[in-house]
Amino acid sequence: MSDTIRIAAVTMARNDSFFLSRWIRYYGRELGYDHLYVYLDGEDQEIPVGTPEEVHITKLPHRSLSRSAGDKYRIGLLTRLAHHLLDEGYDLILGTDSDEFVVPDPRTGLSLREYLSEHRPESHASALGLDLGQRLDEEAPLDPDRSLLEQRRYAVLTARYTKSCILTRPLDWGSGFHRVRGHNLHILPDLYLIHAGYCDLEMVKARQGERGVDWGNHLSRRARTIHFTSTRTPIDADRILRRARRLQRLFRPLFAWNKPLMPGRKRVVRLPERFRSIDI
Repeated sequence: MSDTIRIAAVTMARNDSFFLSRWIRYYGRELGYDHLYVYLDGEDQEIPVGTPEEVHITKLPHRSLSRSAGDKYRIGLLTRLAHHLLDEGYDLILGTDSDEFVVPDPRTGLSLREYLSEHRPESHASALGLDLGQRLDEEAPLDPDRSLLEQRRYAVLTARYTKSCILTRPLDWGSGFHRVRGHNLHILPDLYLIHAGYCDLEMVKARQGERGVDWGNHLSRRARTIHFTSTRTPIDADRILRRARRLQRLFRPLFAWNKPLMPGRKRVVRLPERFRSIDI
């Protein structure tokens, strides 16, 4: 372990204790709680129960901004924090939203720290995106006391969550970590960004404040990830993940050359059984 590197993880959250507590637990276990840096968007925000005191938490005044302006404001804060941490001696900064978990494939046999130490990029890198959903005819509402991947097996394979979440030089993230400004895309092998924000219909309803809505008629519009994972025939992930990584490197949006693009219709994958061992 002497050749491992110093890694910090950064995020910003608001009204998201469920996922933030899991974010802290996962990255704290993988990287060390004293290497986690969390901005809370609002001085009224509560620190999740059980958060170790080593975690660096800063409450900031909430600013009422449009979605686009808010995204730019938040990524600006996190980019400046990443630059500061690199100046302070960290070798690598991992930046994600609080409902996103960067995980190495269990078949590598490596922890997150070990994986990033072995695959440290020269400047920045991305993890292949998996948007975790819920297959309504198979999967019950989440049990908060169990790992997400013990309860969810289906995900949408989407370039939207193939994010440039890793920095080793003081470069500038684009909004939502979707790209690094002025730099090309580099997707690491056997590394995944699992977005969990839409993996439970009851939580989506609660977040949107629409428990009384006829969700049978609105699922495709209001919970698209769950609509896809519930209605489309899944592909075994091991059959397509390597090809997906290659396709996303090759195809780019016309006016965003440094973002990935996944051609064709949305594909739903069934995660391998080994992913159940990942505790997020």
